[in-house]
Amino acid sequence: MYKTEYKQKLVTPEQAAGIIREGDMFIHGMALAEPPATLRAIAARLRAGDLKRLKVLSALPLKHACDNVLSVDLMDCVEAYSMFVGSGQRGLVRTGLASFMPNHFHQAPRLIAEFIGVDVCATIVSPMDKNGYFSFGTANDLTSTAARAARTLIVEVNRFMPRVFGDSFVHISEVDAIIENHEPIFSPPNGKPRPEDEIIGRTIADMIPDGACLQLGIGTLPSAVAKHLEGHKDIGIHTELFGPAMVSLIKKGVINGTRKTLHPRKHIITFALGDKDTLDFMDNNPAIESYPCSYTNRPSVIAQNERMVSVNAILQVDLTGQCNAESLYGNQYSGTGGQLDFVRGAFDAKEGKSILAFYATADKGKISKIVNRLDHGTTITTPRTDTHFLVTEFGVANLKGKSTRERALAIIELAHPKFREELLRKAEDMYII
Repeated sequence: MYKTEYKQKLVTPEQAAGIIREGDMFIHGMALAEPPATLRAIAARLRAGDLKRLKVLSALPLKHACDNVLSVDLMDCVEAYSMFVGSGQRGLVRTGLASFMPNHFHQAPRLIAEFIGVDVCATIVSPMDKNGYFSFGTANDLTSTAARAARTLIVEVNRFMPRVFGDSFVHISEVDAIIENHEPIFSPPNGKPRPEDEIIGRTIADMIPDGACLQLGIGTLPSAVAKHLEGHKDIGIHTELFGPAMVSLIKKGVINGTRKTLHPRKHIITFALGDKDTLDFMDNNPAIESYPCSYTNRPSVIAQNERMVSVNAILQVDLTGQCNAESLYGNQYSGTGGQLDFVRGAFDAKEGKSILAFYATADKGKISKIVNRLDHGTTITTPRTDTHFLVTEFGVANLKGKSTRERALAIIELAHPKFREELLRKAEDMYII
């Protein structure tokens, strides 16, 4: 029965793109789930003038989206929005060709379903199983909500997309059009690690107890932490991002989830980034469960994990503990993402803690990432009232329960020594100390 329905819904990318109407809101699969054949066909319609106006909502857009529907030459007919700005979209946002949509990641599905609306959603899925179900694979996040809220759902079936358990399935009866495209899934290159990563990674690993439940954010700093966890025991995972570093720790027996208080023995995720080995590991793995980010990132859910530890990276902090993780020189650089979700959820957990890590300097040591106060136009990602632990290559500061004077002195100790005297003078000028 399902094979017959499958054949009836099977179309070419061009036929699928033809479903889109003028002015539709189009949402594509996030990150590795960007459907390349569909995106190319839509871009072709736009370039041919057959489709003159389209709204596109992205989150962490990568190669396929940026090369097609978010290409600069199409910005006269595409109204582009982003819930998390990727490297390929920063220029568009900086020049006003695309707009950033502020959000907490756990609220993104609700924003899509109740406030924004979606006409067409297209995403990569794993091949259909015998019961008629496809898996969202690497992208549950906001993609699953967009898929179910859309007027039209287009799925691009790819045998390289892993079949992932949890609340990660969509039935063929919910699908309007099926494209088959088995090109290898694009994996973005890893960032280049810095020498400071080794020091910071070791410092943070020492702060993580055996039996902790872990969330690691995006970037080389959180990845460096995993390298120094190999001597730990019974680590669990409740995270938004799943990647190669976690796979390595699972294979080595460090991560097993046996002491988790929520979903014991299960690795809870909402999206994944990684190479083919990571996707192969995820495929049909009953220990990995994927849920929408409205669940994984909800602070009240995160807090149910005892010994919850969240580790995320920031770009800048001021002497009161206000943290910027998403803007650079007044321009949107990334997004709030799930940082504040996990900062709050981890601190509310029994024996929980949140850790925000950063390099003390930028531009080869010329600029301090610790400033007396954040510049006007700089985004505050984590408010000073939420900041718990700060870590640089020069040490650790716990800001909870500290006065503004105590905070400033502790944060200055995290700065490069050559900037500390200047920061002390500025703190005095501000009457903090």
